[in-house]
Amino acid sequence: MAGEGAAAWDLHVEALTQKRAGRDVIILSIGDPDFDTPPAITEEAVRLLRDGDTHYADILGLPRARAAVAAQHTRLTGQTIGPEQVAIMSGAQSGLFAAAMNILDQGDEALVLEPMYVTYEATIQASGAKLVRVPLKAANNFRLDLANLDAAITPKTRAIFFASPSNPTGVVLNRADLEGIAALAKKHDLWVVSDEVYSTIIFDGEHVSICGLDGMAERTVTINSLSKSHAMTGWRFGWLVGPEELIGHVGNLGLANMYGLPPFIQNASAAALESDIPQVEEMRVIYQRRRDMTMAALGQLPGIICRSPAAGMFMMADVRGTGMSGNDFAWALFRETGVATLDATAFGPSAEGHLRISFAIDEKNLSEACRRIAAFTRGLVGKVA
Repeated sequence: MAGEGAAAWDLHVEALTQKRAGRDVIILSIGDPDFDTPPAITEEAVRLLRDGDTHYADILGLPRARAAVAAQHTRLTGQTIGPEQVAIMSGAQSGLFAAAMNILDQGDEALVLEPMYVTYEATIQASGAKLVRVPLKAANNFRLDLANLDAAITPKTRAIFFASPSNPTGVVLNRADLEGIAALAKKHDLWVVSDEVYSTIIFDGEHVSICGLDGMAERTVTINSLSKSHAMTGWRFGWLVGPEELIGHVGNLGLANMYGLPPFIQNASAAALESDIPQVEEMRVIYQRRRDMTMAALGQLPGIICRSPAAGMFMMADVRGTGMSGNDFAWALFRETGVATLDATAFGPSAEGHLRISFAIDEKNLSEACRRIAAFTRGLVGKVA
């Protein structure tokens, strides 16, 4: 269940341990927004708690929450849906797991664009299916090569999984990319599972949802949440959108493992979706400013190639020019400077030699972290030279 990438979190755990012990540590190894949840949402949850909104809720979600998600999904994706096509989940991760358990079976194959988020491996393999990696090359800035995806399809292929925008690369699939994937899915009668958690944090280009393309509604599962868009990672409010028959099966799974999300969380989250929360756009602007600041600080370092993300809260840095692997660089950087990054090999072999650097941290600490990374790298390259 752990998957091969699980060991990459050892450095993050060590960084947390040392930070709690009082060491001067700056953590750039996780994507937990440094912002607090917007006050209007928090106050609504407190009010609901005080009013006793603490009982069992519908397994697939309260009608209000499902309707709020359906309205937002329709508005953002162009796919018109009703509440009956929505399942409220305990975060996007539960949505991914439910999708895998309901559309995959023993002996199936699921294609995943790689680099991929670390939990995909265990999530898919828990269903009994085989995960088939479709590598996206660093030399092509981790863009989709449709021919490689096509070549990976076999008679056992059941589904294609991807995240757009991507974690870890920040790449956003464009309309042509998605139309190519859609054509393959229709040709081979495949499901598509589209993880769109970062869809509101886009800096360059636009977000296009594959579910809105012709002929894709009946074969697409769309996963999303409020975790990143509204700085609500700890609330665990996410959702799955798909055909109504699939949602019924998701409900059967929910009966066995979750039995409904707390109602005060659902109602407060529904209020967030029903309202204009100005902090959502404010956070996106701040993330973009941090992206630009990080690129300016690290983009010209010797031995490193920084890839500017089009979305999200992470940057990929290719450190192979220093003569070190991503894992060795990350640990050496941490031991010498106290800056914790993540060896991106956790996201698949196609990310080998890269670090994932988070900018979900205040700008003062981010600036200091960049200064330490730059000094470490210059010293390292100087020694090699």
